[in-house]
Amino acid sequence: MLRSIAERGPAPVSGLGQGRGRGLSKLRAAVCASLLLVAASCQAMTELSYPLSSDGVDSRYDYDWAVLRTAMDKTRASFGRYRQQQSDIAMSPQRVLMEMHSPQGRINIFVRATAPELETQFLPIRLPVDRGLLGYRLLLIRSADQPRFARVRTLQDLRALRAGLGQGWADVAIFKAAGVPVVEGNHYDGLFAMLEAGRFDFYSRSADEAVREFAERSGLHPQLAVESGLLLHYPLPRYFFVRRDAEGKQLARRIAAGMEIMLKDGSLHALFQQHKAKLIGNTALSKRRIIRLPNPTLSALTPLGRSEWWFNPLTGQ
Repeated sequence: MLRSIAERGPAPVSGLGQGRGRGLSKLRAAVCASLLLVAASCQAMTELSYPLSSDGVDSRYDYDWAVLRTAMDKTRASFGRYRQQQSDIAMSPQRVLMEMHSPQGRINIFVRATAPELETQFLPIRLPVDRGLLGYRLLLIRSADQPRFARVRTLQDLRALRAGLGQGWADVAIFKAAGVPVVEGNHYDGLFAMLEAGRFDFYSRSADEAVREFAERSGLHPQLAVESGLLLHYPLPRYFFVRRDAEGKQLARRIAAGMEIMLKDGSLHALFQQHKAKLIGNTALSKRRIIRLPNPTLSALTPLGRSEWWFNPLTGQ
C-alpha cells in the first residue's frame, strides 16, 4: 500500500492543478494574441496614390475615392495598414497612363471606364465602382436646341447630331460604332466651351455628372442646359485599375475583397445613395425616352450576370 502511494506521488491539492491549467491556457492565448498584433503591426504599409484630375472644379471622382477608402478600411484586419493620398499635380488621362506605365510613377491606381486596351495594359478589378451608372447618359446641350432634341426618338434620329467627347474616352468607340458622329476634345473643361461655341451638338455625360456639372458651370456657360427628355444607355462599367505586377495583384485582391464586403454589408449602397441619390432623383430617369447603344468593345469577363452590382434606374436600386 505505501509503495503504491509513493509510486503515484502526492495527491494534488483540490482544484490547484485545474486552476494552473486554466492559467496557462489564458497565458498562451494572451501570448498568441500579442504575437498576432505584432505581426499585423509589422505588415508593410500599403501605399495608394491616385491622380488629381484637374486644377479647377472637378468633383467627378469624389465617390470613387470614397469607395476605395472604404474598401481598404474593410480589409485592414486581414491585409494591414494603408495610406491613401492624391497626387499633388493635375494629370490628363494620357499623363495618368504614362505614370502608371512607370514602376516609379507618381500613382499606382486609377479609375476609368473600361476599354480593351486598358484591360490589356493594366489589371482591372472587375467590379463596377459606380454600379454601372456611367452607362446611363444624359445630354448637355445648348438650351436653344431643346426643341430639336424633343424630336429625337430613335438611334437613327441621334445620328443626325454630333456628340462631344474627350479624346481617348471609352465612349468614342461606342458612338462611332453606332454611327453617331463624334468630335473629340483634349481637355475636360474645354468641352463645355466647345459645346457652347457650336463645335458639336451634345456633350454625353453620366446621369449623375450632367446635373452636377451644369450646376457647377451654369455661371460660366449660361447658354447650356440639361436636355429634358432623352436617356442614352450602353453598358460601360468603371473599374479600378492597378499595375500588372506583384504589388498590383496584391492590391487588386485587397480592393476586390473589400468591395465584396461593402456589397454584402450595405456600405456600398449607402455610399452610392449618399453621393448619387439626390442627383439621380432630379433627373427622372424612369420617365425619359431610352435609346440603347451596343458596346462592341465590352469584354466577355464583364460581370453582367451579377445583377446585385448594377444600378437599375427603373427601380432606383
